[in-house]
Parts: sequence; C-alpha cells; structure tokens
Amino acid sequence: MSGWLLFLGLASAAIVLLLLLVTPQRGPNFPPGPPALPLLGNLLQLSMKNPMPDLDKIARRYGNVYSLFLGKRPAVMLHGLQAVREALMMQATDFAGRPQGLMINHVTDSKDYGVEWREHRRFVLSTMRNFGLGKVTMEQRILEETAVICSHLEKNKDTPINPQVLIHSAASNIICSVLFGTRYEYEDKVLSFIVNSFKENAEVANSAWAVIYDTLPMLRSLPLPFQKVFKNYDALKKHTRGIVVEHKQTRVPGEPRDVIDCYLDEMEKRGTMGSCLDEERLVMLLLDLHFAGTDTSSNTLLTAFLYLTTYRDAQVLCQQEIDSVLGERPDVSYNDRHQMPFVMATIHEIQRLANIAPLGVFHAATRSTSLMGYHIPQDTLVITNLTSVLYDESQWERPFEFYPAHFLNNRGEFVKPEAFLAFSAGPRVCLGEALARMELFLILVTLLHHFHFVWPKNSSKPDLTPVFGGIQAPKPFFLEVHPRKRKRRIMAQ
Repeated sequence: MSGWLLFLGLASAAIVLLLLLVTPQRGPNFPPGPPALPLLGNLLQLSMKNPMPDLDKIARRYGNVYSLFLGKRPAVMLHGLQAVREALMMQATDFAGRPQGLMINHVTDSKDYGVEWREHRRFVLSTMRNFGLGKVTMEQRILEETAVICSHLEKNKDTPINPQVLIHSAASNIICSVLFGTRYEYEDKVLSFIVNSFKENAEVANSAWAVIYDTLPMLRSLPLPFQKVFKNYDALKKHTRGIVVEHKQTRVPGEPRDVIDCYLDEMEKRGTMGSCLDEERLVMLLLDLHFAGTDTSSNTLLTAFLYLTTYRDAQVLCQQEIDSVLGERPDVSYNDRHQMPFVMATIHEIQRLANIAPLGVFHAATRSTSLMGYHIPQDTLVITNLTSVLYDESQWERPFEFYPAHFLNNRGEFVKPEAFLAFSAGPRVCLGEALARMELFLILVTLLHHFHFVWPKNSSKPDLTPVFGGIQAPKPFFLEVHPRKRKRRIMAQ
C-alpha cells in the first residue's frame, strides 16, 4: 500500500512539475496580466467573436500596459493614448519590429524590421509621392473611377441596393491603376477573383482559425480552413507575376506608367550590387499594397454610407457645404478640402467610428527595452489597442456617438486631435494613408454632390456595430440612392 502511495505521490509531483514547465511564466518586471493556462495561455479568457470588451476589462484591472499569453507566446497589450503614443512615437525604433512566426508572415513571406523592409518602405513612399499622390494625376485616377460608381448608382436609382460589391470593386480598381496601370470592368472575372480572394482571406484571418494557426503550431499541416488562405495567396501571386512579366516586355525605361515600372526602373538603375530589390519581393509588395488599398478604403466608404444615411442632418450639412464650394463645377478637387471643414470633420468622425484596424498592425520589440516602467524583452509581440485610443473617454467629448464636432474648433475650423490614430503612427504608419485620405474625400464629396442616400422604405435602420476583425467591416445592408436636382435648385437661388 505504501508503495502505491509513493507512486501516486511521485506521479502527482511529476504532473505538477510538467504543468509548471508548460504553463507560461512572466519574467522579472514584465507587464502584469491574468494567470495563463498550459498550452492555451489566456485564449479562453477572450471571445473569438469579438475580444475587445474582454481586453477593456483586463485593462481596467491590470493597467494600460499589461500582458497576455497567446498560447505559449507572450504579448504586451497597450491601452489608451499615452501607452500607444509612448511606444509608437516616443520609442518608435524600439517597437518598429514585426512579429515572426504568425500566419500573416508565412502567407506573405514578410520579414522583420530590417534593411529589406526599410528599403522597400522608402521606395514605396518615394514612388507614391513622385507618381502623383497629392497631384492632379492621382486625382484624375480617383475621379475617373468615381464617375463609374456614379454611373452604376444612376442605373440603380430609387431601388434598394447592396453597395458592397460596387465599392469593393471600385477601391480595388483605384489601387490597381496605381500599381498596374489598369482597371477592370466590374463584371470582369479577374476583378471578381481578386476581390473574392481578398475577402476570403480576410474572413479566415479574422476568425478563430488564424488564432489556432498562430498558437498551436502542431496543427498547421492539417487540412483546416486556414489552408484556404495559402491557396488563395498562391493564386494571387501567380496572377501578379504574370502582370510583372507583361510589364517587363512592354515598359519603356525611364517612362514609368505605374508602380511596377518604377520598381523595375529602380532595379535596373541599382544593378545587382547592394540592393534588396528583386522581382519576387516586387510581387509580394504589390499584393500587400493591393490588399491594404482595397479592404480598408472600401470598408470605410461603406461605413460612411451607413452613418450618412442614418444621420441625415449631417448628410444635408455636408451637401450644403459642398454646393457652396463647388457651385456648378462638375468635379471636386482635393484642394477643396481646405474650404470644407464640416465635410472633413464628418469624414474623420466616420473613420474614428469605423475603427477599421481595431488592434492596428502587430509590432515587436527590436531590442530589449522598457516601456512605462516595465521590461520588454527583444522580439516580444506588442499589440496596440487603437480602439481604446479612438474611443478614449479622456480624449473625446462623446466617444461613443457620431459627433463631427470632435474635429471642429470653436471657430468651425477643421482640427485633428492627437488621439486620431486611425492609420496608427510611427515607422509602421499605414503606407496608403495619403491615397486613402484623397480617395475618401473625392469619392464621398462627388457622391454627395450628385445623390441623396436614404434607407429603403419600411426597413429598419441597420446595426452600426461592425463585424470584428483585423480589418473591420460593416454588416451587410441595403440603401436607396436618389439623384439630386442640383441645377434646378441652384438656378432658383
């Protein structure tokens, strides 16, 4: 009997020791957080459907800098403007890394913060700037696509429509024109393939399957839904490689038509010595920019329809300001934004509430450092809760309401508060920010100049709560579009 007791005691001790070994442990002066389970970490304490309320609850208990374990991997969570600003702006270099070993890295073959990443970012910023961002050429590209949107809306006037496919297709075409120098008809199978592939990948990336991939490596080889992401991305890479090959055959060196030509010109100029530029990295860069330029802009525009149709008084005030500035002019210019403070305030308030990237882009510490008194080891995953900044009660007068006055001073002039971090901040601030700003302004002003947006008769107002994800999207909805009788009204005045 005593032998059995000894065996059970030793076995129990072994199990306890094993659990201690596999249970995540916080190091000295590491940010505090809730106790973690073996293997799973804190996953069971977070809703996979929408973890944001859970994260707020944890922040209230442990503070604005706290830690969680995603499986065995530690992650430092930053909550509120002060913590996010400290990391992304005051200690930008320390937190400019990109975490490795996640599904997004394996799908896109992206590397950490280093020479290759910095070189490609400089290239993109320089090319976008020189290629026409902020200039008439870029305006023309956006306005030409906006004219197509108007044509489609005109054909479907006074009948309930779901604008999702139309807006996603238009956003994809705008970034396509910048990257590839081409656009597709909205019924084109190629455009449908691109938009659907991005949509499917976003759905999986925003689901529990991505969490399972990131936290349980032993399951990665199984035929589970996350494999669809890799299949889609391979098909997109093959399609994009074909476009690059076509450009190599048709380009005229020194006369770039788009980003591909600019990249090939730069490769040719630099030669093979001392450059990270090559065709395979070009393909991956194009796909990154294409995805980012499609989903974020389209979902923000769809959110704008939701709010402008729900808050008709704001829609009317925007239209009055637009009419006063444009008069009988057919097209808007991006420079007109300086004369449209209420329109600018409304657009920014929509962006704030849309909260397109609720947890921003994941970061990693490039070296061992400290943040607000806590030790952050090198390579630690760092997640910025941008939602907590955009809805920070200490920064916004009415954080949970649609209130364009958040972006107006007491003289009615447009101002942008420090807590407006819709595009994040620091070295990893959204690359497409300038294009997105121009796109949102030109498209929304043009559409409001030509149309009224209203809810279908006898329909209830839709839920304004977005579907949570790495890139959030509004729930599907229908609206009606009524052409405005602008000329008759202007003549009457």
